[in-house]
Amino acid sequence: MAEKKKEQQSPIENDFVFTKKNYLFMLIGIGVIALGFILMIGGGSDDPKIFNPALYNFQRIRLAPTLVLIGFGIEVYAILRKN
Repeated sequence: MAEKKKEQQSPIENDFVFTKKNYLFMLIGIGVIALGFILMIGGGSDDPKIFNPALYNFQRIRLAPTLVLIGFGIEVYAILRKN
């Protein structure tokens, strides 16, 4: 029987799909997404008859959605990043 036995790897070794850096990038991405959504909060008025122009300021229209998209980009990078 000339068959060579395959070396058995321990089940603990190299079973994880993601490394520590992948998880770090995922946490950073989640933080950036959360910051974007936090920046979108507010801007309304307590009285429905009064218009509050702060609803359409730079922070809510440009900055916050950009941060959310950047956060999703970081998440995609974290998932696709190889060891």
